[in-house]
Order: sequence, then structure tokens, then C-alpha cells
Amino acid sequence: MNFTTKSGIALLYNEETNNTYDVCLKLTKEVLTIQKLDVVCTSGSESQVNHRTVVLRRQATGGLGLSIKVSSIQLDMNVACFIYMRLSFISLYHSQSLPLAICINLSRSRQVHLLRTAGDEVTITVRYLREVPSFLKLPLGSPGPDHSRVSSPLFDSGVHLNGNGNNTAPSPPSPSANEPKYEKRWLDAVSLPLLMARVSRYKAGKDKLRFNCFEVFALDGASTNILQFCTAAESTDWLQAISTNINDLTQENVSIVHMGWACECPEGSAPGRSSTFKFLALRGPYFYIFKSPPISAADWGQAETTYNLYEVLFKVHKLWMAEDCWLQARLYLGLEHSPEQDTESLCFSILVGHGQSHTFRVELATDLAIWEKSFQRAVFLEVQRIQSKSYMCSSQGNVLCFTIDFASGFTCSESTSKTILWRYKFSQLKGSSDDGKTRVKLLFKNPESKQIEMKELEFANLTAVLHCIHSFIAAKVASMDPLFMCSQSFLGNYTNS
Repeated sequence: MNFTTKSGIALLYNEETNNTYDVCLKLTKEVLTIQKLDVVCTSGSESQVNHRTVVLRRQATGGLGLSIKVSSIQLDMNVACFIYMRLSFISLYHSQSLPLAICINLSRSRQVHLLRTAGDEVTITVRYLREVPSFLKLPLGSPGPDHSRVSSPLFDSGVHLNGNGNNTAPSPPSPSANEPKYEKRWLDAVSLPLLMARVSRYKAGKDKLRFNCFEVFALDGASTNILQFCTAAESTDWLQAISTNINDLTQENVSIVHMGWACECPEGSAPGRSSTFKFLALRGPYFYIFKSPPISAADWGQAETTYNLYEVLFKVHKLWMAEDCWLQARLYLGLEHSPEQDTESLCFSILVGHGQSHTFRVELATDLAIWEKSFQRAVFLEVQRIQSKSYMCSSQGNVLCFTIDFASGFTCSESTSKTILWRYKFSQLKGSSDDGKTRVKLLFKNPESKQIEMKELEFANLTAVLHCIHSFIAAKVASMDPLFMCSQSFLGNYTNS
């Protein structure tokens, strides 16, 4: 296992409110944690009331000392205007590092007009909002060592009600030792378990690729919302790290060759059908397709579809590649995007019996490579386990039994008497052709006469038989590859189980 730990800054985008703000990401072996910036009390006694009524007195210089910053963050009002202190905010010196908010269901210009014409004394109700620190992109750390004057890190020029952004005011009295002190800190907001989680760079239901961003979904459906990054390299780095941990956690069960999420693409241009995420698994003799991951032993019997591995053909779709080899490498790493990436690249198909198929899309080229190698391994292990497979067929009106054997090759015998009619090794098969329905012609080379002999057979499920022949021949070739065999360190445990 090669788990990755990582931390860094990203933008979190909320599609409902159309807002983005900085978050801190922390990736561990089992959890992705999203932290949001907040203000915490580090010493002193903190009031439990998150709102208070204050009286502002207009100064000869500096006015009310307010600066208004308008936000599109929607809470429980139509318009939220964040208002925070300046130096002349004498009556609120004890709250120097707390964001303040006035919630007024009025336009910004109307608010400015009302406050300018409100007279020398204004009574307002302010309250603390958790969204303010992230919205204002506050720096971390304490307000500063100089407490002789109100030097708030929340200062922003904004729109000053007195029309002068350079006014100063007398310093307020120093706060007492019992007054609370505050700091800006990253606090955990969301923790997503990565076991059987999935990631997606596509907009839900639209199959439209998002650039430099993705979303992470936990097993229970919880989501990070959309994580945005400044560059494609940074986005790919995080996507790769999260995907690696998800895959490694999922594969900790040694009886499973591989399993994980993939997006199933509708065949052709079927109206009303959109891509849907499916959970795929290569376990024992079967390839499983689930709507949701199997948690208990009973869940493995609730798969949407199962197929015999030796009757399944795995096919990688053609990747779009340019002549520039450096661009090819960047495409593989996810640092560039090809014109055809939305439809063809990073896809594979599962061809099954009776001409049926499933097409799946993954998020990374490394995911595609993992699925391809996993299918090769799973099919090899299953062929090693069963050793032979027989199918009923017919030839010239006679009912026969066609057997594919890992050790001896191809054998055809009478179904009742079991008399062997002919036998050939895998190496003697020189070609084949079929009508796409039920009939196939197999061309074998006679070792004695050196002549090509043709055997025509008819099967009820021709596609399954051809896929089985392919699986056995591929397994036979792989068994002669020392590098492949060395990689199958768990082969003995599997075949003996």
C-alpha cells in the first residue's frame, strides 16, 4: 500500500450560493478533512451571546468609523452587509478582532444614505457570523502585539461613510486583562471517510468536464462541494493523491483483485439517458456491477449485474494523442486536456455475451491503467483456478462438446460417448472467422501434414465462447512471461482457496 498524506490551500465553490472561499485541505490515510477559517477565543471570558446592541456616536473626524463590504453570501436575509471596525470604533474596542455584521434588507446605497443622515447617534444590533472570516480572507495569527490602539486585522478600506478613507481617531482605553483575546484559526468543517469514496471532475448529469477542480463523494453520499485549484498541475496532484488513498483502502481485502467507482456511459445516443456512477468489483470468478458498494457479505448477492470473468473481454478506448511526446506525457498526467477527452479518452468497455457491452469512464489515466492490469490479473487467476471450460455445440447436425483446457488446448468430443474427435494445442490455432451470430470457423495447423485444417462449429452464445478462448490463450501467454508471473505473488493463496 502506498498511502499519501498531504495538506494545502484550495478554493471551495458552492453551486447553490455561487460563492468561493479559501479552505485548508488535510489528507490522511482514511480521511479528507476540509478546514474553514474561523475566529476563536484564546484567553479571557468569551460571551455566549453572538449578537449585541451598540450605540455609535459620530465623531468630528472619522464619522461613525464604519466600512461596508457587500457580500453575495445568502444566509437568512436577502442581503448581508459585513461591517467591521476602524480606528474610531471606540465603543467596541473589546471586540477588535471579531467580525461584525449588520443585516439589512436594503440596497447598499440605501444603507449608506441612512447611516449618513441618521444624526449624531446611531443604535445598531451587530452579530457574529462564521462565514465572515473566510469571506474576508483573514490572515492567520493574533491581532498583533500593539494593543495600545485598535489595530484590527479585519481593516479594509471599502466605502467609508464620511467620504474620507484616511481619517484617524483617538485611541480607546486599553482592554483589561480579563477581556477575551481572539485568533484566526483553521477549524475542521467537513471530514469525509475515503473508504469506497469516489471523485469526479464532471458536472453531475451533464458529462461536462470541469477544469482544475473536482468533487469528492463519501460512501454515504456526503460531498466536499467543488474544490478548485489555481493550476492543472495542482488539481491533478490532489486528485491523484486522493484517488491513491481511496484505491489502497478499497483494495485492503486480499480476496478482491480490484474494485472502485467508474461512470457508466449510455450506449449510443439513447434519449433521456445520462451517465451514472457504478461501483465495479473484480472478485473471485465474477465481475460485479453495483449501484452502491457492497458493505456486508449479503450485499455481494445484490449486484445489479454479474459476469463470468473468463467470458468477459476488456477493451480500452483509443486515447487521443498528439505527435508531441511531451504533450502526450502531460495528457497522461492530467496537465493538459484533449479536444476529445469528454467523450473517448479515459474510457474502457466490458464486452460480454450476446454482443452486449458496458462502457465506463474513469477520472485519471492511472485509473485506466489500474483497471486494465487488474482485469488481466483477475482473468489469469480465474483461468488458473478452473483450468478448463466446456461448451455444448453442433457440427453437421451432430451434438458435440467443445473443451478449452489450459494444459492441453482445444478438444472436441461426442456429447454422449465422450469419444474425442480432434485435439489441437493453443499454438496450432492460426486464425478464425465467424458470422457474428452463432457460427465460427477455427483454422488449425496440422503438425504432421503442415496443412491448415478448418473446423466449423455452432454455439448458442458464440460471443461468450470466443471471449473464453481469448482468456485462456492470454493466460497461457502470460504464464510464459517471467515478469508477469513474478508480479503474481499471491497466486498460490488464491488458487488454493
